Amino acid sequence: MSVAPVPASEIDAFDHEVDVLVVGFGCAGAAAAHAAATAGASVTVLERASGAGGSSAQSGGELYLGGGTTVQRACGFEDDADNMFAYLSAALGPHVDEEKLRLYCEGSVEHFEWFRACGVTFEESLYDAPTWMPPTTDGLMWLGENAWPYNELARAVPRGHRPATEGWAGHTLMTSLVDAATAAGAGIHTDTRAKSLVVDEDGAVCGVVARRFGNDVTYRARGGVVLTTGGFVDNEAMLEHHAPTLLGHGKISDGLDDGSGIAMAAVLGAATRRMDVVEAAYTALPAMVCRGMLVNGHGARFINEDVYPGLWSHAALTQPGPCWVVLDEEGLESVPERDLMGVRPTHAAETVEELEVDLALPEGALAATIAAYNRHAAQRADPLFHKDPRWLRPLVGPFAAVDPRLGFFAAGRPSAGAGSGFAGFTLGGLHTCPDGRVQSVDGTPIPGLFAAGRASSGMHGHGYISGTSLGDGTFFGRRAGRSAAFSGG
Repeated sequence: MSVAPVPASEIDAFDHEVDVLVVGFGCAGAAAAHAAATAGASVTVLERASGAGGSSAQSGGELYLGGGTTVQRACGFEDDADNMFAYLSAALGPHVDEEKLRLYCEGSVEHFEWFRACGVTFEESLYDAPTWMPPTTDGLMWLGENAWPYNELARAVPRGHRPATEGWAGHTLMTSLVDAATAAGAGIHTDTRAKSLVVDEDGAVCGVVARRFGNDVTYRARGGVVLTTGGFVDNEAMLEHHAPTLLGHGKISDGLDDGSGIAMAAVLGAATRRMDVVEAAYTALPAMVCRGMLVNGHGARFINEDVYPGLWSHAALTQPGPCWVVLDEEGLESVPERDLMGVRPTHAAETVEELEVDLALPEGALAATIAAYNRHAAQRADPLFHKDPRWLRPLVGPFAAVDPRLGFFAAGRPSAGAGSGFAGFTLGGLHTCPDGRVQSVDGTPIPGLFAAGRASSGMHGHGYISGTSLGDGTFFGRRAGRSAAFSGG
């Protein structure tokens, strides 16, 4: 299907006309629609699926927020924008977008209150253990702030805010955001796939041609079009061109992150940014990893295992593989049942030498790694990787190993990471100003065109922390929606 722009002069009469047209109804689209509607604009959201939610609804629902929210204060933590910026600039780096990141940190408390005004509820309690997703309704979680080296760069304060839902909470979050957007007056046209942007005689974007049930439908947007169509992890050709790191791995998406919004803008001369940057999650279990060790295919440790799981995932992605989770019987038995997520050891051995053989590791490599680890752990130290003493103790046989390539299991079915053990999504996209305006390759804004969420390149550099996709998407989605509303509506 061609994504070439359509001249407005070729359209005799538009089927629909509004002030702001939002393409995609995930978290960024909902935020943009809500902001534009509350600013007084008429708003229509086009959603290619049969209902709203997108990849956001299938996410964990974490929101990276801080600066001193009521949940943080209720849990006994003091935070501020500068402290938040210090952590994120390191964890999302190198090469963060400092202007966007600074705005995000300074506006974080207000953004938290916006979520609450939209109906999202947060319990004032902390889940105090490494995890991908708390099995509780706790409203706050650590996302690596208390692990080395970040606890030396900024004061350790948890900022993972979670809707009051056990486990994955993306659906809870999106229900509230969709309800808020529609209550504010935004209309939604489902089963409607945008295929081309419409441009006027001056080159300004003024609408969209979409496809619905086999027919073309035209939309005019007086203020602008906001692209919130997601990333491009589901487009193999785009991955091969821009982010081949994810080729052959699982995909974290709703299956519709095909880069269509990026492509529609690119043919108009829109600039892209950080198209090679990805997030990849290794389906190892944090509750096991922190109680033992993560070793590569040479039997060596390569990171402190108590750090945010996304960070050891990225490290594992570049290691000689496969990487294994190794722990002893005491460590395994200390994992709370609710944190096991259906994961069980794939190998067991009385001695480390036997385990080396089972895992096809170089002779003596794992034994040397465990011996060095135990020698320092007996002194509550980890001079190589600075793992927190909370998780340090000598590992004593019998030993167990888990193969993360099998993924997590739910109802007997493997997760998206099964196969390589990795699943991910893209972070690069259209180059936007902080107000959401899409930039052209010559550095000037394309009139009438805005973007937010994973269709754009947000505040991230080459790092990632959970909650910064939903946080970034909604924060800059709101800014894009307001900008479009005041651009001619």
